[in-house]
Amino acid sequence: MTTRTAEISPIIEIPLIVKHVRVVGFLLLLLIPLAIFGQIYVPSMLIVPADAAATARNIMASESLFRLGIVSVLLSHLGGDIAWVLVLYQLLKPVNKSMARLMVILILLNVPIALLNELNQFAILFLLHSADSLRAFTADQVHALVSLFLNLHDNGIKIAGIFWGLWLFPYGWLVFKSGFLPRFIGVLLMIGCFGYVIQSFVGFLSPNLLVYTAPLAALTSSGELLVPVWLLIMGVNVEQWEKRARESA
Repeated sequence: MTTRTAEISPIIEIPLIVKHVRVVGFLLLLLIPLAIFGQIYVPSMLIVPADAAATARNIMASESLFRLGIVSVLLSHLGGDIAWVLVLYQLLKPVNKSMARLMVILILLNVPIALLNELNQFAILFLLHSADSLRAFTADQVHALVSLFLNLHDNGIKIAGIFWGLWLFPYGWLVFKSGFLPRFIGVLLMIGCFGYVIQSFVGFLSPNLLVYTAPLAALTSSGELLVPVWLLIMGVNVEQWEKRARESA
């Protein structure tokens, strides 16, 4: 009888990630300012739309800020994509291992794209500092090349954005089905999937229409921000997590 009971209700060891999920939520929230700094603040301070000459002057005058922006983006991808998705895998794999693996694969596909995309930023620095390029090109040509690398970087972000979107669907589905996290956050994450993908393809097909997708961008990121906030404040329903873990064992 004891053996039979053990087979029906296996003992589940709760991972440290689940036990200390509030700490995990807090650490993830610390990464968000890095992404905002590198992807939003620095470009807003240095890049002048439709004026490559002014942009080049700003970068040269604030090179340390420009480099800090690059490093912030790199760190945000290493921590916010790689480390975070591995945490999520441990948290959500009891719901459905196949969907959890798909979630991991889709977000990790974005990482090399996003990291290598920062080479365009370094190319701008090499161009502005290289004595050979300054001798070989006129000032207007240098500025045109700066504009080219900025555009390549922007399109690289849109390509990575496809995978930022796609991973949210299995992520949202797992949250929705979990029973230990709120269903409404799962719905927001799945909506976010379509938001990122739509934004990327609108940018490819008709960049002038991107301005009209701004409300969509706000909705797209809301689910992602709510998960760490919820983990920090509310944690997870450990009893429900154990129940799902036993069902999947």
